[in-house]
Amino acid sequence: MDSSITRGLYRDITEFAHGTPEWVHLLAQVWTEAGLLIFGALFVVGWWQGRTRDARFIAVAVLAPLATAAGYLFSETFKSVVDEERPCRTVTEAAPSIVTCPPTGDWSFPSNHSAIAGAAALALVLVWPRIWLLTVPMAVLMAFSRVFVGVHYPHDVAVGLVVGALVAWVFVLLLRRPAERLLTTMRTSRNGLVLWFAGPGPLTEAGPVPPQSPAPGRHRAHRG
Repeated sequence: MDSSITRGLYRDITEFAHGTPEWVHLLAQVWTEAGLLIFGALFVVGWWQGRTRDARFIAVAVLAPLATAAGYLFSETFKSVVDEERPCRTVTEAAPSIVTCPPTGDWSFPSNHSAIAGAAALALVLVWPRIWLLTVPMAVLMAFSRVFVGVHYPHDVAVGLVVGALVAWVFVLLLRRPAERLLTTMRTSRNGLVLWFAGPGPLTEAGPVPPQSPAPGRHRAHRG
């Protein structure tokens, strides 16, 4: 990968970072991992809500964290092929990285953290479309923080976001219907653990609606 594409932008961002207060540095370091924890909590909420929703909803909710893992695995495989050195080691004219530069062999392109963030953001949007107002800014800020602390080029994180999101979208697209069928079957299981995981579904899936009592005066026998 030609690192000169965003070398200048990397230098500008790291110089800007060094002009910010220490608490901003700390926030940038913490945010990457904190964002992952928030995404994880949202996955759990999605699954929990899906237990009482239709099979399509819980199928996407269950696939969301798996799609995120697929995004990470694809990024990691891609990274091992490209072998781009970290900018904190090669851009010597830039300000030093705020965090310790990863060792040689821990390659830069694409950013795994950004791929995970992009995959998680997109997967959660497939569960709740309106949540993009939360997840997309979260993912972008997580990606930016990797440049801010000096361990990635801007193109590393941009490609990571896009690759993660695309992998997650394809993963869910291909596996949604099989997952729906599986979870629908699981909801008929007599195994308590399986039924707890899949949930009872909405009322229409939980079983037939009990018959209602006839209204007063109806079906009354007529006597002559």
